[in-house]
Amino acid sequence: MNDWYRHAGDDLVLELHVQPGAARTEVAGLHDGRLKVRLAARASDGRANAALVEFIAAQLGAAKRDVSIEAGLSDRRKRVRVIGAARAAETLLHAKAASA
Repeated sequence: MNDWYRHAGDDLVLELHVQPGAARTEVAGLHDGRLKVRLAARASDGRANAALVEFIAAQLGAAKRDVSIEAGLSDRRKRVRVIGAARAAETLLHAKAASA
């Protein structure tokens, strides 16, 4: 079972472990049952959160307005919701996690 994502109606909910201040922005496999995302942006003034929303939207082909951080605004462990992306994104996310 994949604990790092779930469907919530038509939405996709992701459980992430985020590492700000990395050399580059990328998916880095799984960490503690969550999808690990490295962000080049530093965690100051909301920069890392904004970079995370932009990165997730780009990876899933979603609009930034459809991506929101539901929990963990000031924590590395975050819950992100992508509105209307459940079915289309599942295959893509699974492939990215497996290749990281």
